Amino acid sequence: MAGILEPEKTDIILEKAAAGERITPGEALDVYRSADFLKVMAAARAARGKINDPVVATYTLFRIVNYTNVCSAACSFCGFHCPPGDPAGRVLTIEEIFEKMQAAVAAGARQLFFQGGVNPDIPFDYYIDVLRGVKKEFGEDIHIRAFSPGEIHGMELRTGKPAREIIREFKAAGMDSIPGAGAEILSGRVRGILSPEKISVTDWVRIMETCFEEGLSASANIVIGSVETAEEIIEHLRIVRELQDRAGGFLAFIPWTFQKQTSKFPIRPVSPREYLKLLGLCRLFLDNIPHIEASVLGMGREVGELALHAGADDISSVVFEENVLTSYGIGTEADARDFIRSSGFIPQRRDLLYRAM
Repeated sequence: MAGILEPEKTDIILEKAAAGERITPGEALDVYRSADFLKVMAAARAARGKINDPVVATYTLFRIVNYTNVCSAACSFCGFHCPPGDPAGRVLTIEEIFEKMQAAVAAGARQLFFQGGVNPDIPFDYYIDVLRGVKKEFGEDIHIRAFSPGEIHGMELRTGKPAREIIREFKAAGMDSIPGAGAEILSGRVRGILSPEKISVTDWVRIMETCFEEGLSASANIVIGSVETAEEIIEHLRIVRELQDRAGGFLAFIPWTFQKQTSKFPIRPVSPREYLKLLGLCRLFLDNIPHIEASVLGMGREVGELALHAGADDISSVVFEENVLTSYGIGTEADARDFIRSSGFIPQRRDLLYRAM
């Protein structure tokens, strides 16, 4: 087959990456196209052992609050959103947010993941009031991860404020970190097909870099399983690695797969083999990001267990309420600990900044 390398050539690349030497985007593409996925898993596990404790796997607990289901981005793969003006659209009140958090705090989760859509009808003060209100109601030690680059870009357009000013106001009000959501595939071609109204690659990188400059940390992800090419997958990883080289701030990277939510979305089934090969490649290529998360939530327990032996050192964790994705994941802290033990590792709870708890 054209473009397929001899095994000896990809073996050399994998040996180099496993030893901690940086590989090029071209070499990563060769591995993704041609390498034996079991060899990729083995190399990634070796690399994982040089970066993280080889016998420990981590997890955390947090509450997701989807504060609005209204979004103007209209991504073809999202079955959760309502367009602006839809009578089914809603925005949670501060009291409703408090109620959701109270249940999570009672279960031991002192972390809030606050996410919604690009809702043009929410006043800017709402976000400030929510951040301040949660800190006042539940204490300054509550960690609030909030507002993807796409949401912040929407606020830029609505308010006329630059991202840096918005981020500084949010930090002052209580925001502690930012999700890397909205990346999916950092390819203009793919975004033009799947989500033409969504934040551009340039703006996603700009806002994320600004967050890092302002002292916020984040995760990043990639979502495969649609019209993306192998070249576009590697380009996504290159963009993330170079952003990390410039500004730091990414604590973890999470490979995901698209789920079928709408009839208009062109989905491509991703096999466990392909997912595990990608996850291993992420560990090998993203040598400047400390943690790789296994998507137990999206891929299920069996694949999640293998992922911990393929370069991942963390699992998608106990989530109190998930409305956007169908969950095949972990339901309780005891479940998370049992899953990690049964996978052959020692469980360690951590916070959203990856500090042991």
